[in-house]
Amino acid sequence: MWLSFAPVADVVAEHFGLSMEQINWLSLVYLVVSIPFGVAAIWVLDSVGLRGATILGAWLNFAGSVLRIVPCVAAGTRNPFAFLMGGQSLCALAQTLVIFSPAKLAALWFPEHQRATANMLATMSNPLGILVANVLSPALVKKGEDIPLMLGVYAIPAGVACLLSTTCLWESVPPTPPSAGAASSTSEKFLDGLKLLVRNKAYVILAVCFGGGIGIFSSFSALLEQILCASGYSSGFSGLCGALFIVFGILGALALGLYVDRTKHFTEATKISLCLTSLACVAFALVSRLQGQTLTLATTCSLLGLFGFSVAPVATELAVECSFPVGEGAAAGLVFVLGQAEGMLIMMVMTALTVRRSEPSFSTCVHGEDPLDWTVSLLLMAGLCTLFSCIVVLFFHTPYRRLQAESGGCPATQNACPGAEDRAPGMDGEGAGRGGVLGAGRQLRSARDVASLEGPEAPSPCPAPPVTPASGLGLASRAQRPGLLGGRA
Repeated sequence: MWLSFAPVADVVAEHFGLSMEQINWLSLVYLVVSIPFGVAAIWVLDSVGLRGATILGAWLNFAGSVLRIVPCVAAGTRNPFAFLMGGQSLCALAQTLVIFSPAKLAALWFPEHQRATANMLATMSNPLGILVANVLSPALVKKGEDIPLMLGVYAIPAGVACLLSTTCLWESVPPTPPSAGAASSTSEKFLDGLKLLVRNKAYVILAVCFGGGIGIFSSFSALLEQILCASGYSSGFSGLCGALFIVFGILGALALGLYVDRTKHFTEATKISLCLTSLACVAFALVSRLQGQTLTLATTCSLLGLFGFSVAPVATELAVECSFPVGEGAAAGLVFVLGQAEGMLIMMVMTALTVRRSEPSFSTCVHGEDPLDWTVSLLLMAGLCTLFSCIVVLFFHTPYRRLQAESGGCPATQNACPGAEDRAPGMDGEGAGRGGVLGAGRQLRSARDVASLEGPEAPSPCPAPPVTPASGLGLASRAQRPGLLGGRA
C-alpha cells in the first residue's frame, strides 16, 4: 500500500491530472502520520492487546484500499487526490499498529530461545512487501487505464488479512505463557512506562542512534533512483540495487536472528553490524559518484542491506531487553517513531544540500530537469551513520533485564529477590539467560542446598518453603549432615 504509486508515479500523475509533488505526498504521508499517531498505536498495543490492535489495523488497511478505488469506479470525481490521500492516510494509521507489533508478538507467543527469530520473520515481512510493490506496480501498470486493475489487486490481500484477523484471532495471549517475561509483559502502565524509557540512559542511546539508522535507510530507499540517475545509471539498475538491498537484508536478518537466539549476544551483534554498515555506507557514498561501476554498486548495496537491514529485529529485541519491564509495544514503538521523525529530517536536509550539476550530459534523469549533485548529501549520510555507530559502540552498555528476570528464580523482575542477581551464575548482563527459563522449584531447591552447605546462619537469597517432617529430612538435620548434602549438591 505504501509504495503502490511511487514506481509508476508519472503514469498516475498523468492519469489523474496531479503534480509530482502530490504523488510524492502519497508516500510521504506514511512518515507524517506515524509520528503523532505512533504514540496512540503504542497505547493500543499495550492497553487493548495484540488481538485488538491487529484487527483494528487490518480493518483500517482494508478501508483505505477500498477508498483508493473510488476515483477509478466513480465517474466524474472532481477531486481524486482527496480520495487517494484519504485512503493512504488510513493505510498509514494501520501501518503504525502493524510495524510496532513484532516485538510484542515474539514476547507473548514464543519462548526465549525463539524470540529473536520470530521477531525477525515478522519484521522482515515489511521490506518483503516493499519489494513486491516495486516489482508488481510496474508490471501491472503500462498505461493510465491499468491503474484500477492495480488498485483492485492490492485490495485483495488487504481484504484477506481483514477476514483472517477478524475470524481466526481469538486471544491476545496463549493459555500458558511461554516464558516468565511473557507472564509479566506490560507490567508498567502506559505513561509510567514512557517515563521509565526516557530516564533509561541505555534505551535513549539505542533509540536515538538506531532510530537515526532507520531514518538513513528510509532516505536511502526513497532517494536511490534520483541519486543513481544523476551518475548515468538507468532506473532499471536502480530498481535492481533496491531489490538487492532488501533481499540481502532479509537473508542477513535470518542468519543473525538464528545466531542471536542461540547465543543471546544482542549487544555484540548490534555493535558489529552497525560498524560494518558504516563501512558499507561510506563505500556507497564514494562509489555512487563514479560512472560505469555497476558491479561495485550492486555489491555495495547488497552489503548495505546485509549488515544494516538485518540488525533491525535484533536491535528491537535489545530495546525490549534493556527497558524491561516496560511493555514491548512501547519499547519498540518509540524507536520507530523516532526513526520516522529522524528520517523526515534527514531526507529534508539531504534534499536541501543538493546543487544543480554543471555537466548533465551523462545523466539519465527524466522529467525535463537538470540533474542534482548529491555528493555533499551522501557524505552527510555516511557521516551520520558512522557517528551513530560510534556512539552505540562507545556508550551503550546494558544488562539483559528480561532474561535476568526469567532466570532469576523469583517472580516478576530481577529486583523482586534481593541478591538473586548477584548469586545467579551468568547474570552479568552479557550472558544472562543462557540456561533458559528455570523452574521455580529448581531454583528454590538450589537456594536451600546453598543455605545448608554454608551453615544454619547463612542467609538465603529467596525464601524457601518449609519442609514437612514427613519428608524425613528437616532443615536442622540438613545442617547436621553436610556429607550427604555435599554429595547431592
